[in-house]
Amino acid sequence: MSSDIVLTAALRSNLLSLQNTQRLIDTTQLRLATGLKVNSALDNPQNFFAAQSLNNRANDLQRLLDGIGQSIRTIEEADKGVSSLTKLIEQAESIAQEAQSEIRSAEGFARVRGSVDLSTAGKLVNLGGGGLITAGDDFKIVVTDANGVVKTSADINIDATDTVDNIIAEINSDATVGTGAATQLVRASLTSGGQLQIESLVEGAVLRVRDGTTSPGADGFAALGLDTVVGTEDNGAGATRQAGTAIAGNVIQSKVSGATKVNGVYQASDLLGGAAGAGKSGFLTAAGDNINVVLTIDGTTTDLGAVTGADTIQDLIDLVNNAGIDEDVTASFDVDTGRIELQFADNVGRVEIQFNDNGASTPAFGFGTGAADVALGGNDASEQFTLVGTSVDLDQFESDFNTVRSQIDDIVEDAQFRGVNLLNGDNLTTFFNEDRDNFLETEGVDFTALGLGIDEGDFTNAANIQLAIDDSRAALLSVRNFGQSIANDLAIIQVRRDFTEETINTLTAGADDLTVADQNEEGANLLALQTRQALGTTSLSLAAQSQQSVLRLF
Repeated sequence: MSSDIVLTAALRSNLLSLQNTQRLIDTTQLRLATGLKVNSALDNPQNFFAAQSLNNRANDLQRLLDGIGQSIRTIEEADKGVSSLTKLIEQAESIAQEAQSEIRSAEGFARVRGSVDLSTAGKLVNLGGGGLITAGDDFKIVVTDANGVVKTSADINIDATDTVDNIIAEINSDATVGTGAATQLVRASLTSGGQLQIESLVEGAVLRVRDGTTSPGADGFAALGLDTVVGTEDNGAGATRQAGTAIAGNVIQSKVSGATKVNGVYQASDLLGGAAGAGKSGFLTAAGDNINVVLTIDGTTTDLGAVTGADTIQDLIDLVNNAGIDEDVTASFDVDTGRIELQFADNVGRVEIQFNDNGASTPAFGFGTGAADVALGGNDASEQFTLVGTSVDLDQFESDFNTVRSQIDDIVEDAQFRGVNLLNGDNLTTFFNEDRDNFLETEGVDFTALGLGIDEGDFTNAANIQLAIDDSRAALLSVRNFGQSIANDLAIIQVRRDFTEETINTLTAGADDLTVADQNEEGANLLALQTRQALGTTSLSLAAQSQQSVLRLF
């Protein structure tokens, strides 16, 4: 046992010094090997746990930093989608503007196009489950010839077995307006979308669809898809006549009513009432006639007020021009023809002129090619018009527009990153601290064609084309605004990313200050300790020499 060995005080002192030196060398070598001056809580509990807390927060922020990076990529993907959508919407607007230019520069051939796909309808009497059209219903086609003479087809009959092809053939072969006439005035066809289309072959003609002997009625015309161009013309005396007029251009004219001229011109100062002739216009048949004139332009109705037979033509014109709708319509009087002209804005597509009777009146304005005289008898009469219904080929423009529209949906569908699609209504939350109480919410939007308000293109008239242009412009503004919004969010997230990276560096550096060893200092310490160890060994050897002298006695 060690207690059985007797060491001198000098030996024991030198031995303890060497043991302490060795422990210090071991500690210093560990620091040099690990690079840490605090390797466990035993080394320095306060520094060890403080550094551990700093490192834990740095690790938490590092995980958040990964999420921040993914948020940046998500927004970048959305931004690329916004850029692509901007180009597509601009393209859609360009297509609509080209169609608008085409329709404005068209030669002036009126066209009526239905809104229902009849290509697979089979028998027309079965449309809508039957009952909307009955065998024997018929309608007429009215058109002006090159000399301005009104020509009316025979009744276009719908028989029990007729399909849309039979009706097209009947219109095209009619003896008055079709190939049976000396000059064909109209041509019927089926569009690529299956709609019934009737177009005039006379430049500047007025094309009209109206009742025949047995009217299909409102439901029947709707089943044929013609309800958008055909409406109730006359409710007088219990009779209902369906009629719609397509005007090539944007000017609606009354019939020529004056029978004579004064000094070679018609007079706007003539009274509305009284028989035609002797300078009288005869728009109303008697001085006591009293009617309200109502204009409905693209669904907006304006009651112009009352006129009587004692008012002048100019009074009626002033009534229109002073109604506060001059941006939509301007009235004038052609002194050479005696016509009242209503010129509508280029973007107007649908017009209804209605006469409300304030007595037993008989107006004879005859706008379009409608009846010249309508006996109101306390009832109302109206006439509906479709403006700029030209036969210029807008189908390709419409198809191109709708193709671009479908591509908008495709872009939105593909603009997702790891399941988050900001362009399809998904929101993105980016957290900035380990407690998740500091964050940024990037709100998504619905940028599908429906969400942007871009309806499917219907380029049948200028009003619909203008609507497509307006929708495209509004959508473009929405996309650009959202692009600015996510750009702002992206800038914020990038700033927070940089801040988080700097914070992680600060936390790590703070932890290192508490635990990382100074390699230079520890190297110097090791060298000093090794020197001390060598000196201690020498000192121990010297202390043992006094005991070695005992050996000489033997």
